[in-house]
Amino acid sequence: MLERYDHPAAPLADKRPVKSSWHGHTLTDDFAWLKADNWREVLRDPSKLDVAIKAHLDAENTYADHVLGDVSIPQAMLFDEMKARIKQDDATVPVKDGSYAYYTRYRQGGQHPLLCRRTLAPDGRNEAECLGDEQVLLDGDALAADRPYFHLAGICHSPDHRFLAWAVDEAGAEFYTIGVRDLLTGDDLTDVVPDAVGWAVWLRDATAFYYVRLDRSHRPSRVFRHRLGTSAQDDVLIYEEADPRLFVSLKRLQAGCFAEITVRDHDTSESLLLDLRTPHSTPVRIAAREKSVQYAVEHHPNLFGGEALVLRTNADGAEDFKICWTDLADPQRAHWRDLVRWRPGVYLLDFVVLRDWLIRLEREDGLPRIVARRLPDGEEHTIVFKEEAYALDIEDGIEFYTDQLRLAYSSMTTPTEIYDYDLVARTRTLRKRQEVPSGHNPRAYVTRRVSAPTADGEQVPISLLYRRDLVPDGSSPCLLYAYGAYGAAVPAGFNANRLSLVDRGFIYAIAHVRGGTDKGWRWYRDGKLDHKANSFTDFIAAAERLIGLGLVGPRRIVAHGRSAGGIVVAAAANMRPDLFGGILAEVPFVDVLNTMLDDSLPLTPPEQLEWGNPITDPTAFRTILAYSPYENVRAQAYPAILALAGLTDTRVTYWEPAKWVARLRYLKTDDSLLALRTNMEAGHAGASGRFDRLKEVALGYAFALRIAGSAPT
Repeated sequence: MLERYDHPAAPLADKRPVKSSWHGHTLTDDFAWLKADNWREVLRDPSKLDVAIKAHLDAENTYADHVLGDVSIPQAMLFDEMKARIKQDDATVPVKDGSYAYYTRYRQGGQHPLLCRRTLAPDGRNEAECLGDEQVLLDGDALAADRPYFHLAGICHSPDHRFLAWAVDEAGAEFYTIGVRDLLTGDDLTDVVPDAVGWAVWLRDATAFYYVRLDRSHRPSRVFRHRLGTSAQDDVLIYEEADPRLFVSLKRLQAGCFAEITVRDHDTSESLLLDLRTPHSTPVRIAAREKSVQYAVEHHPNLFGGEALVLRTNADGAEDFKICWTDLADPQRAHWRDLVRWRPGVYLLDFVVLRDWLIRLEREDGLPRIVARRLPDGEEHTIVFKEEAYALDIEDGIEFYTDQLRLAYSSMTTPTEIYDYDLVARTRTLRKRQEVPSGHNPRAYVTRRVSAPTADGEQVPISLLYRRDLVPDGSSPCLLYAYGAYGAAVPAGFNANRLSLVDRGFIYAIAHVRGGTDKGWRWYRDGKLDHKANSFTDFIAAAERLIGLGLVGPRRIVAHGRSAGGIVVAAAANMRPDLFGGILAEVPFVDVLNTMLDDSLPLTPPEQLEWGNPITDPTAFRTILAYSPYENVRAQAYPAILALAGLTDTRVTYWEPAKWVARLRYLKTDDSLLALRTNMEAGHAGASGRFDRLKEVALGYAFALRIAGSAPT
């Protein structure tokens, strides 16, 4: 049940109205001042935050500590419980690359990973056999010592196994610094590359690497080549994208001969190749960009008798994507030939190219499968699993000349299992099953899929997890999660943290709302731009369906959304506050209109194809104004709300949830809990370190338990 709380006066932000006129409409933003004028400086150095803004955020944090005081003990209990489910000295399955096997592991009590390798004996057939002594290449715990925030990423060894490039973010703002370590001596080189995206691609001779650099507005727009032993100031600009609506990324292709530069937005992409065998390569464009045409490539040194490219693309109206191939010497679009034709309703998520194999990951009716095609003769076979709802993925590999595929499988009841699949023998070898040290019995739980009908005739899939002994008497509490943006599907995979709710009688539910690709590209298209409201009504339909099925009690649903999922739950709270007992909004994108009206922000120009461009388009302005959660807060009773933010968040800036909560404080007509907690030392991903992040998860779950009238025992 929804409780009413006695608490001291909540912090009320000063109203300092800022007016602006757009397309004949005047906007008044009372809390625009919470956006720091020097926000770029604050991302790099939080101490630069304006004194008045900091005072308000500190007051909100103090208030949150007070009103959430009675969840501090449950939070600690949940944290201990979640931590006990983690195998503390865990390790990944080693990945073979030549004569070495690389892996990461954690030490007991450690927060950050250690990157390690072992030497394979000459007669070792795979990385599970004949491993030599361990060599610790990088110790994340040691590097993170005495730092309030530390995130290690972009770890990449050179092709000759001599050097290691690695990237670190020390503020949470995703400005990464790349360093290089000599693996023979263990010494760090003087090479330091700032403001990188966080990933390096080595030349084959290991004398240099390519990387993407962020511009002043935190946009990845330029590719540079850094030669070992030189200053980053002397790095050579290889490619620059002038259009602020497009982002640049970089990856090594599987065969190891080329790097792919991808230039893309949410609608269009193009690729350029860099030859990693040549010290001074210049980018070669595969096919010129065409509006609404996307493609990504892999290289095959000898496909159908010549050097070729394999492409995943939506060209020629292939809405759910197809796979083509073309000669490397003449890769323009007119020469693309189909390998796997487009089939409506079968969404092609990803693909891998090996010497003798084309492997694709596809989804139909919400369930994924892997299909392997033998390239010499075109024979195909499918790798399938039998649960009603599950997650399936292809793990990254390094080698190209192999018949081994690594895949990861889990369901909401089944912990993650890592398999090596022999593509020739069609056999699976279990390499690792996720351990839950405190114990887990999959048979004690049920995972199932139901659908919610919508007013426009669609069926919204809902993945459910609950205890087998739960009695569906219509009174159960529920945490209902959704995302619904950018075409990102939410997999029905295993997450041990959820058991802390489910074991206390909760139903954990994922609403696969429009805006994701859970039901193909059309499902995404119908949840963006002028169709964005479908994401919200789908979520409401899912809540109503769970109540209608007698699974969930009215007002015992806690809606959970993170980042773009924050729009969904905040909009649902505006539209149907009566359905929900609580709203858990993590780094929520709730100030949509003002953000999309400010093209100086990092994500605004490239996001215009997702949300619309209200700067130049009156229709987009009116559409966003009609649903943007911040503008649509009104005088009514609201569910209890906990909003979590990060001061150095570049994706959803801290002022969005701060402004949203400030407006709610003035307009909501009830005294239900409303709290804002801003992490002053972290960004979009939350606290760094695997255990510190758990504390934030535990806080959200303790909030859900309190709202639902349950308490950890």
